[in-house]
Amino acid sequence: MAITGEDVTLYDIFPISNDFAVVEVSSADELSFVGADTRVRLNFQDGDLEVRLPFGSHSRLFLSEVNKAWSDVCKSPKEAPKFEWLHKYRKASKGQGGVKQTLATLGTTHTKISQHKKTGNSLNAVSRSPVEGNKRVNSGVESGPESQGKVKREGWNELKREGRHDLVRQSSHTASNKATMLAMPQFGLRDNLIRCELLKNEDIYTYLENFSFFIGTYNVNGQTPKESLRPWLGSTSTPPDMYCVGFQELDLSKEAFFFNDTPKETEWMKAVSEGLHPDAKYDLVKLVRLVGIMLLFYVRNEHAKHISEMEAETVGTGIMGRMGNKGAVAIRFRFHNSDICVVNSHLAAHIEEYERRNQDYKDICSRLLFRQHDPALVPLTIMKHNVVLWLGDLNYRLSDLDVDDVKDLIAKKDFETLHSYDQLKRQIDEKAVFVGFVEGEIGFLPTYKYDTGSDQWDTSEKCRVPAWCDRILWRGKNVRQLHYQSHMDLKTSDHKPVSSLLEMGIKLVNEESYKNTFEEIVRSLDKMENECIPSVTLSRREFHFIDVKFMQHQAETLTLHNDGQVPCQFEFIQKLDEPTYCKPWLTANPAKGFIAQGGNVDIDLEVFVNRSTATELNAGRQQIEDILVLHLDRGKDYFLSVLGNYLPSCFGSSIQTLCQLRDPIQEMPLETIRELTLSGDETRPLIIDKPLDIPKEIWQMVDHLYRNAPKQGELFQQPGLRSEFVEIRDCLDTGMPDSLPGSNHSVAEALLIFLDALPEPVVPFSLYQQCLECCSNTSQCKKVVSLLPQCHKNVFNYIAAFLRELLKHSTHNSLDVNILATIFAALLLRSPTKQDLAEKRKTQEFFQHFLVQDLS
Repeated sequence: MAITGEDVTLYDIFPISNDFAVVEVSSADELSFVGADTRVRLNFQDGDLEVRLPFGSHSRLFLSEVNKAWSDVCKSPKEAPKFEWLHKYRKASKGQGGVKQTLATLGTTHTKISQHKKTGNSLNAVSRSPVEGNKRVNSGVESGPESQGKVKREGWNELKREGRHDLVRQSSHTASNKATMLAMPQFGLRDNLIRCELLKNEDIYTYLENFSFFIGTYNVNGQTPKESLRPWLGSTSTPPDMYCVGFQELDLSKEAFFFNDTPKETEWMKAVSEGLHPDAKYDLVKLVRLVGIMLLFYVRNEHAKHISEMEAETVGTGIMGRMGNKGAVAIRFRFHNSDICVVNSHLAAHIEEYERRNQDYKDICSRLLFRQHDPALVPLTIMKHNVVLWLGDLNYRLSDLDVDDVKDLIAKKDFETLHSYDQLKRQIDEKAVFVGFVEGEIGFLPTYKYDTGSDQWDTSEKCRVPAWCDRILWRGKNVRQLHYQSHMDLKTSDHKPVSSLLEMGIKLVNEESYKNTFEEIVRSLDKMENECIPSVTLSRREFHFIDVKFMQHQAETLTLHNDGQVPCQFEFIQKLDEPTYCKPWLTANPAKGFIAQGGNVDIDLEVFVNRSTATELNAGRQQIEDILVLHLDRGKDYFLSVLGNYLPSCFGSSIQTLCQLRDPIQEMPLETIRELTLSGDETRPLIIDKPLDIPKEIWQMVDHLYRNAPKQGELFQQPGLRSEFVEIRDCLDTGMPDSLPGSNHSVAEALLIFLDALPEPVVPFSLYQQCLECCSNTSQCKKVVSLLPQCHKNVFNYIAAFLRELLKHSTHNSLDVNILATIFAALLLRSPTKQDLAEKRKTQEFFQHFLVQDLS
């Protein structure tokens, strides 16, 4: 395979003239099938040359270009061409035994066919195969059976020396010959239409084979491993094929919380590796961690070569999505021909917070997205997999029973009655969460809460009610649970570990059936492509979004119906001189795809205004207005009109603008707002005689918290509800009602979102570097603040004074200087560029001076 220009040798150069011809070569006694290499003989002035071109659309394109060049020659005057310019090339190639070049130059018309990496065709049978575009395996595997084995062994040894195997990042293994390549399900087909048909006919060429998956979850309460994990991980009679082991609360220290750095990752990884079943050899394929939530994925080493398309993602569900003390980590991978996703989550705590847990689950499902290798394709959601395994400390409790009743039912081992009071069971029955998931029958003691180091229920002052916090569920077909149990022998934590052994039917490929299916699809599609042109019907071409608001999602649906005779590909394409296909507040989901013949595809046109787009819309410099261009491959373009109106918001407006508005922003004429937000606010005439000292919106939120929340626990750390944020935003923007609605947590989150959305932060970008340089000197920090514009300085001192007031009640609200500095420094002192860890710590040190004493 030719990968770069250096891999291509100029074999010969010959002119295209009237006696030029392309003749397909085939032998009567040679078995021919669709998908094989194309063999042609090129006849020309001084002889002929037989070449072999890789099967695929790029080879057909190459031959059509050659034919076009020949047609152009035939149209030219009947003069005998001289071809004198060829002499220097022929001399070099004959004399030096071949000259390495990237261009094969054909004929009097100076037609040049290049060996580009992306097309991979040459005239010399030294060409790149269509599979090359997908030939990327993380361990650097070369093509060919011998080199594959050698490099794989070396790669494994190297990875073992590192103690960790990030085994497969990319999607496909290298095929050493055409038969293998055709039979492989991972074959990187360039033509999405063929891939679509292969997926539709998957049942024809796949069969199921059972593999065992050990799923384990353990909340370790910040402890280090003090005992062998073999009673948990090695509890099966035979060694499982795969292990998915999840931990929660791996490290409860502030360093882990704020900087995502912990030595316990290595300690627990080592304990897991030593605790796996002793009768098989396992390799760690992936480790992913978010603060204290960690997921380890091991496979028996004979299965590793069948794993591909490995991706890992994390999502925090703490306040503003920034905090990772709660949330999820996940991996997805392809095993043989099945796509599997594994999620390890730690949801919100406290018995009464089941709705917050429901919201955490929904946030994880909507925000956890896996990128695909083609960046133009829509990212994969959790549910877009054949099987989803969900484990973790889900924190659902037992409701409507006091602790004595629970312990009485436990003593009787009446788990069926006890399970009827389980919050997770009730929420699943109500279809509030985990729709489509299955959990096996629970026949073990609640796993929370025990006195650490014992099997005794919680004897602390709180005397928490026992509960099945630690759970394992699955979603998908061909899954059978062999056991579901807790492991009482382990006493490191106040939780007990849980395991589930699942037998899963995995799709394997029958190579002969795959080859036959592939050939039949290619024949069928080639016939349709030659006869038909793609065509679609659009359900509508104009879309109106009424009263768009800050951080409020709106969507309209466009339905495409394929009324043509062939499957078609569609894609939203960029307009001239524009970087993307749409404005930043608009997305089309999916933006690219294909439609089977007679099929429909729904495309959601979604509008969402966030901190990056609100300022321009508030100022009137941008409107909810765009034109989308929908392009059909080999077909025509369609133009879609998107219109709407945006309701200005205090969120995303500048401090200077808001200080000149005594009335709510949505009561002000749009022209007034536009005037205020033009460049050079401070030099323009004031709208009111005397500007406000601080924006009234900040005063309303801070005053509300000052009056209602000085002793509120987990303030600025526990997120509020999205529905309550919407009410708070509308109240601030319209002035109705007079007092802020919602919980203290929702008001606190609204304050943080407000500060984050400021186009110019409280400490302007121009003074950011100065803050970093003087962060350790109190008087210098005070001097920098004195340089702030007056309204910015007022806001800075006002917020600092409020936070100092909160710290006076730290025994009740559990806040300290480090927590507040971490949260607020990131908002008040935003970096104009990407911020590194050292800068982050300096901004916190700067702001801490104003939390320990009044420097105003």
